Parts: sequence; structure tokens; C-alpha cells
Amino acid sequence: MEQISFEGRVVIVTGAGGGIGRAHALEIARRGGRVVVNDLGGDVAGRGGSASMAEKVAEEIRAAGGEAAANHDSVATTEGCNAIVAQAVAEFGKVDVLINNAGIMRNDTLAETCDEDWDAVIATHLTGSFKLTRAVWPHMAAQGYGRIVYTASSAGIFGNPMVGGYGAAKAGIAGLMHVAAMEGQAHGILCNGLMPNAVSRMAMQAAADWAGKLEGIETAMPASIGNAMQVEFNTPLAVYLASEHCTVTHGLYSQCLGRMAHVFIGATHGWQGPRDVPPSVEDVAAHWNEICDAAKGYDVPLGATQEHALVMSRD
Repeated sequence: MEQISFEGRVVIVTGAGGGIGRAHALEIARRGGRVVVNDLGGDVAGRGGSASMAEKVAEEIRAAGGEAAANHDSVATTEGCNAIVAQAVAEFGKVDVLINNAGIMRNDTLAETCDEDWDAVIATHLTGSFKLTRAVWPHMAAQGYGRIVYTASSAGIFGNPMVGGYGAAKAGIAGLMHVAAMEGQAHGILCNGLMPNAVSRMAMQAAADWAGKLEGIETAMPASIGNAMQVEFNTPLAVYLASEHCTVTHGLYSQCLGRMAHVFIGATHGWQGPRDVPPSVEDVAAHWNEICDAAKGYDVPLGATQEHALVMSRD
């Protein structure tokens, strides 16, 4: 198979000062991409800031013979997102790829999560992904080419305790990806989501938070997983989705302990009630098993209107 290259491509990777984002940036640069390394440089909770994290990774790329620019604007603000894109265009002439990876973590039970923490997590993960998508969109649409990789999470799609804000943001990112993929396809902008797993700063913080508040939660990793929780295991899938070799869009993909899989949201064939009058509550109860029975088949709609069409097709 031919080597997947990023020669001539300009790539923004947010949250690239360490962990998963750093691994993405280094691999893309190794394959010839010019990389804008964005990182606010704060702690895992998003507090503080420093140019040093982004600068260090950019220098690492340049030392290896690649091209990179460091950026430490915040993805949580419109001004910050616009500045990230403006720097990419000013230094490299365009934007071809966006990997939305920046994130913070502030964990607590739902009952004890304060407004400040909820707002900060949503602003960085979900609102940041939206605002940066909006900022790159006109550039990608004008050139008829773009790749956007969103970072979702199993904590949002499947759930985890003590990550209400984080889980809600990550689930929201999956929804944002679905809409962006539908709107982007006509412009050559392909959008997909990655659900990574790694022993990163945020994962370690989550484990510490669980250990401090929840009983019966096992946080130790068994030896049998080998090295599969290293951050680099997530990069091949992310880089493929970011490449011109990738021609799929509207997909959500999980990397978990070396296993890569397509994740989808489906609906059972269910029970078709009357369409002339609403069913009674007792009707719902009587048909509950049929409503929930996936063994009789299910659909994976690629949009709300497609769900309507699938239901009507079975009449």
C-alpha cells in the first residue's frame, strides 16, 4: 500500500502540547504536514497557561526536519479560535485539516458539580470544537477540501461516573460531528469522530477522582493489555481520518486497547403503533419487549430524515 502522506497539507492540532495531541502532531509532521501546534499550556483542569508546552512540541518537530508553528490561544473563545486559524493562514497559507483534541477535566458527582466547572468543561470541549470548526469552515469550503477529526469519548457515548460535564460535552461533540459531516460533504469537507483511550493526564486525573469518591471502581490496568494504553495507539486512526486517503465521513470510531471499531447509534425495528391516534400508556407497556428487542433487527439512520424514511419503508 502506498505511504499516506501529508505533503502540502496544513494541519491544526489543538491540545497538542502533550499526550494524545502531541502524538498526532508528531506523526503528521513526520509524514510531511505543516503543523500548527495549539496548546493553552494550563493544567488538566484548564487553569493557568504557558506558551512552553506548544513551543516545545513545535521545536521537536522542527528539530526532526519538519515545519511547525506554536500557538497557545484558547479554543474556548471566539477570539482564540479565530487567532489559531489566522496564524495557520499567515504562516502556511491555508488550512486543510483540523484535529479538535483540546480538552480539560474537572470531575465530580452530578450533585456536587458546580456551575463554574460545568461551564469550563463544556466551553473547552464542545463549544471549542464548534467555534474552531466555524473558523476553519470558510477556508476549507473555498478550496473544496477539508478534513475535521473530532475527539469524542466512550465516557460520553457509553457513560462513566463522575464525568457529567465531560461526558455531556463528548456526546455533544459526536452530535456536532454528525451535523458538520452532513453540511460539509458538498464542500469536500469530511468529518469523523475518534473515541480514544490512553493513560493521559486526564485519564490519570479521572482515576484519582474515582478512587477518592467512589467505592468498588477498579482503576488498575491488568498486565495483559501490554502497552495498549499508551497515547500513541490512538494516533494511527486519527491520522488516517485526517488524511486525503480517507474518503469516509459521518463516522464515529473507537480505539480501545488496540482494537479499532466503528461505533454507531441504532434503533430497533420496535413496535409500530397506530398513526391516527396516540397509543395508550398500557399499549406501550404491552409492547415493551418488542420495542426493546434488537434480535429482530435494527437500523442505523444517517440523519433524522433517514429515520423517518426507514420507518415508513416497513409499512
